[in-house]
Amino acid sequence: MLKLVKLLLSVSLFMTSITAFSDTRTDVGVSIGNGGISNFYLAIGEYYRVPEREVVFIRERRIPDYDIPVVLFLAERARVEPEVIIDYRLRGRSWMDITLHFGLDPQIYYVPVREVYGPPYGHAYGHYKNKNKRKIRLDDDDVVNMVNLRFISERYGYAPEEVMRMRSRGDNFIVINEDVRRSKKDKYYDKRDKEWDKRERKEMKERNKEWKHQGKGRDD
Repeated sequence: MLKLVKLLLSVSLFMTSITAFSDTRTDVGVSIGNGGISNFYLAIGEYYRVPEREVVFIRERRIPDYDIPVVLFLAERARVEPEVIIDYRLRGRSWMDITLHFGLDPQIYYVPVREVYGPPYGHAYGHYKNKNKRKIRLDDDDVVNMVNLRFISERYGYAPEEVMRMRSRGDNFIVINEDVRRSKKDKYYDKRDKEWDKRERKEMKERNKEWKHQGKGRDD
């Protein structure tokens, strides 16, 4: 009986660890539908200026959704193709190891903020407060959280502190991207509509000129 209890407890702990791992490292966008995942991929492509099909290709190489921005971020900083970063990652190298391999300073992950909301950001920012910058050692989750913080806040012009706040309450980055995208939607559409109105007014003005010119021709 005691062995059975221990076995059930072990299974329970194992399943709990898988759930926690999935929330941080893998695609859990099912709760907001495929549209949320597609919008996340689209935002990544727009921010890093790569085709959406390349984002999907990275995912097909078994890179988790939230790690895709890290691949593109490091490829951009190291001036190599994303495939190079992917190959190192699939060999089991940590994000920090890959960073140092290309001679990059860990401070590239730092995002200036007025206030740190954590977890999960307290750990990473604790390293940056260290006077000896050479001792900065971020784990994979730190890197993923920092890169996605930069990507979402800069992509939408959104305060990084607010992204931190969302993350600290347990939201994953697909959900955060969707919430921020929707909050900026009205401004985006207002700007687009104004551009369309301006274009239509210009076209109407040109058509009026043509009609007047044609009318003068008939009078002659």
